[in-house]
Amino acid sequence: MADTAPEGDQRQTLPLFPLQTVLLPSAHLPLHIFEPRYRQLTADLITGTVPDKRLGIVAIRMPATHEVETTGQVFGVGCAAELREAKRLPDGRFDIVTTGRRRFRLLDIRTDAAPYLVGSIEWLDDDPVPRGADAAITQLSAAARAAHRRYCEAAWDRADWSAPPEDVDLADLAYLLAGDCLLPLTDRQKLLEEAQPLRRLQLVCRLLTREAGFLSALRAIPAPPAELTGLSTPTNLN
Repeated sequence: MADTAPEGDQRQTLPLFPLQTVLLPSAHLPLHIFEPRYRQLTADLITGTVPDKRLGIVAIRMPATHEVETTGQVFGVGCAAELREAKRLPDGRFDIVTTGRRRFRLLDIRTDAAPYLVGSIEWLDDDPVPRGADAAITQLSAAARAAHRRYCEAAWDRADWSAPPEDVDLADLAYLLAGDCLLPLTDRQKLLEEAQPLRRLQLVCRLLTREAGFLSALRAIPAPPAELTGLSTPTNLN
């Protein structure tokens, strides 16, 4: 799975793992690997057959999809994931932990290049923050952090969440704030696709304010994050 694109060519290849979830940069994603093709992918990641221990996570558009074969069945923007931990179980399955790294646009899918899906991708960078936006950055950061705090105080015990560090990079702040919250897949995909850090921060502020309002109105809270780990492990339908 080595990248064979000429130097300077933005097209690269990544092994793909379609899931019913959206991975955001900087977020951690545990996965239980049981299908033979993804056991092979995990082995290739561990041994270095796939370089940089990197795979591409793309979200499936329709829950009823049983086999991903074309780009139309998944969202067009995904997130590269780095394999951080892997535990092989006695029966050959794996429990792994990945971390989101860099956004990419999916250009096409090959089903015959490996036992697992392989995608042709191009990396996506953030748009530059406008000059003179310091005041807007300060205001939006404070508002988004406040929305995050309101959501978490309504949803979780204090020991189950923490605010991002004050010195976190602007490009990562929205992702970190969203990581503590149970947002619908389509909302997480919007965050992933938003290329302007200030607009992304504005979006997460709006989403978390909405969700905190729902929690207050319904007087109901989701299960704690630790209990959700076993229930919400993303399902792979391939």
